[in-house]
Amino acid sequence: MSNSSALQYHVLDVFTDTPLTGNPLAVVFGGESLSDARMQAIAAEFNLSETVFVLPATRPGALVRARIFTPTLELPFAGHPTVGTACLLADLGLAGEGEALDIVLDEKVGPVPVRIRKSADALTYAELTTAVLPSFGEAPPAEVLADWLGLSVADLETDADAPRGASCGVPYNLVPLRSIEALGRARLQAHKLAGARPVWSSSFYLYAATHQYGVLRSRMFAPDLGVGEDPATGSAAVALCGHLADRSPTEGVLRWTLLQGVEMGRPSRLQIQAEKRDGRIIAVKVGGQAVRIASGTLNL
Repeated sequence: MSNSSALQYHVLDVFTDTPLTGNPLAVVFGGESLSDARMQAIAAEFNLSETVFVLPATRPGALVRARIFTPTLELPFAGHPTVGTACLLADLGLAGEGEALDIVLDEKVGPVPVRIRKSADALTYAELTTAVLPSFGEAPPAEVLADWLGLSVADLETDADAPRGASCGVPYNLVPLRSIEALGRARLQAHKLAGARPVWSSSFYLYAATHQYGVLRSRMFAPDLGVGEDPATGSAAVALCGHLADRSPTEGVLRWTLLQGVEMGRPSRLQIQAEKRDGRIIAVKVGGQAVRIASGTLNL
């Protein structure tokens, strides 16, 4: 049994190659003896969008178990903690030897395969494949979403695309906008959600096309997860990827780039990919880089 009075931790910036950008992540080792409440308290202390506790795997074939906490609750799956943890394990020499590594992380949602690539510039890239394929639900009406987001109905895309609920383990309301300008104006009116909780999800992933083909800008609001706005959200990115692939008439491998966190001053880059055969989505992936910016000891 580990001594929980001194825990090693690392802090990384994920979905970026530049320190102090991307989405910060804390990864804690040696917490086998911690209670759920203690893990939640530590995540609240870090006060980042997510904190990961790396533990011995419980599923055959998995390298480690990863428990993921926001400041207020535990998640079954999240993208930037998975990508960041995989990059860290590789950097620490805990994922095996070689420039290309395939590992599995044991998460609440199930086994999550991750492919890791080390490059000559010493930056590590990790790409996860979701444990579950996308599912879809009904988003609130456009006029309700516009009101909640401080926008007008005219700001929302309702023709070529339309709001939709989507999930690859964590559900989101996907909200397409007509312009980058509208994306920048969006402000979640959290007080308006108190009396009218959406059935599908109370988290919102907004996106708009850029002038560059295959590149989208996005923002994410999740007040119920203790995250006012998130600079890079892998679980939302794969939900969006599933939606885009589902609506696309194209078969084969479909790819997009997401730029998130720009409005927060934490620019992030997420690479998303779906494989579609005979009208069915058979795989959804998200990848990105991570840089380690701090290491230390929690003295509890």
